Amino acid sequence: MNKIVFSVLLISFSTYSFAQAYPNSLNNHEIKFNIGQFLVTSAVEGAYEYYLNDDTSIGGTIYFNGDGTDYNGNFGIGPNLRAYFGYAPRSGFFAEVFGLYYTGEDDEVSKSLGSRNYDYSTTAIGLGAGSKWTTRSQRFILEINGGIGRNINPEDFQNDFMFKAGLSIGFRL
Repeated sequence: MNKIVFSVLLISFSTYSFAQAYPNSLNNHEIKFNIGQFLVTSAVEGAYEYYLNDDTSIGGTIYFNGDGTDYNGNFGIGPNLRAYFGYAPRSGFFAEVFGLYYTGEDDEVSKSLGSRNYDYSTTAIGLGAGSKWTTRSQRFILEINGGIGRNINPEDFQNDFMFKAGLSIGFRL
């Protein structure tokens, strides 16, 4: 009888001792709201992120702004690819590559034409970086990020840069 109890305890202890440092998370989906952007410019920005593994994710961003002449226009949508370099899974320092399609209005003053408004739409590709912190349960997140991109079309905007920044809160599903 002692051998059976000892064997069960040994198997239980060995199974417990080989457990991973971090639990295998089933929460591969993340939804975020950029509160920093909202507080500074009143733009509403939301983001979605899907984790391919503990160090890589793909996602997308969409934002709306009531001021079409703001620095990034009044509507934008785009994908991103992130790589995480933290010690904990799905958090810590990250670098990202992103694309962004955005629209807006441009105020241009010309001596011959006077003041005029015209709508534009352009696409940008850029690089960004940031850091993400999670709660112990890996359910709630706080993220700070920034990035710079270069417009690739149309020709009038190819010399222009676009900037993005954020302080986001979110949760994992």
